[in-house]
Amino acid sequence: MSLSLPAAVKIIEVGPRDGLQNEPQTIPANVKIELVDRLSQAGFVNVEAASFVSPKWVPQMATSTDVMAGITRRPGTIYSALVPNMKGFEGALAAGVDEVVIFAAASEAFSQRNINCSIAESVERFRDVARAAKENNMRLRGALSCAFGCPYQGEVTADSVADVTMQLRDLGCDEIDIADTIGVATPRHVQTIMQRAASVFPIDCLSGHFHDTYGQALANIYASLEVGITIYHASVAGLGGCPYAKGATGNVATEDVLYLMQGLGIETGIDLDAVVDAGQFISAQLGRKPASRAGNAIAAKGERCQIS
Repeated sequence: MSLSLPAAVKIIEVGPRDGLQNEPQTIPANVKIELVDRLSQAGFVNVEAASFVSPKWVPQMATSTDVMAGITRRPGTIYSALVPNMKGFEGALAAGVDEVVIFAAASEAFSQRNINCSIAESVERFRDVARAAKENNMRLRGALSCAFGCPYQGEVTADSVADVTMQLRDLGCDEIDIADTIGVATPRHVQTIMQRAASVFPIDCLSGHFHDTYGQALANIYASLEVGITIYHASVAGLGGCPYAKGATGNVATEDVLYLMQGLGIETGIDLDAVVDAGQFISAQLGRKPASRAGNAIAAKGERCQIS
């Protein structure tokens, strides 16, 4: 096991999609557009901006076409969207999405309870989407949920994670997200799972997607850094939540991840102060304080963050 840390990492900002989709109140498209633009300007090379799913099931994403049409695209930034099927893909393609995100679970119980099919069936459903993405020169990213634990079956084995990772790999995924959907992972477990996934897929194309339900997200990111993971998901202001875990606090806050990376001397290419401002902006729109400790501390002091 190598304990040397990488010199640089890629942070994928998921707040505009994974974060906002769980909000109970209606968020106007112009607010989402401004949020995406603020994040683009902060320097993110990948922003998960939309989701082309049925508005019946995810009403907050009903404005995704408007959002994609309204954003100011920053050269070099990949704008991603979640797509559940070919209808969603067609919407994403028409909207000019750069990367489509497909999803599967590492837990059979989770797959059956939430999308009413087996893992194998869920992967098969995405075969046409994957083929269409490649034919249209779009990036394809796979999201693997419940990789560290399931709200229905409990433990998820490393072999299960590796098996579904291989299935997503065989669809042609450029990156695969290893997600702690309910936030139960701890550092040593994270290292075991990440190394097992890396045995079947290039480690530099694996990403860590951690929720902070039990306050372990930053520790889990550090543990992932130690074994060579260089891509991480984060959500500005800690937007989001998990409907499957009572008390879940959602995605790890981008501001906290950036503060950690800055303190470790790891390059991200992202302006932390600009992200703090974006977090304050969207939280004001939602009528609550950001869930980011670092963001709130920096904003309270009115300081520009510098770490010696």
